[in-house]
Amino acid sequence: MSRIYKILARRDWEAAWNAQVYEGSAVDLADGFIHFSTAEQAQETAARHFKGQAGLVVLEIEADDLGAALRWEPSRGGQLFPHLYGALPTGLVRGIGEAPLDPDGVPLIGILP
Repeated sequence: MSRIYKILARRDWEAAWNAQVYEGSAVDLADGFIHFSTAEQAQETAARHFKGQAGLVVLEIEADDLGAALRWEPSRGGQLFPHLYGALPTGLVRGIGEAPLDPDGVPLIGILP
């Protein structure tokens, strides 16, 4: 099993939960897929794209649950990142964690219990 992670605003997660599906952020929609990170990639993703943003959550998803809609594609420095081509049914989320900020305003992303 391979877990992947999505960082997003709590308000966006709450809206997705109510709709039972997460369609993606503005960046995801513009790129045509939902961006995820592995556990090893999540902290750098947080530092690059979410610095100074409070009220974030981290979703934990089992990659295999997403089937063929999940593709591993090269991104930063040639690393393979998980990209979901389609919406994320909220029922597939295995865990939700808070993303507190460190003193430099970077969200602290860790593996969920």
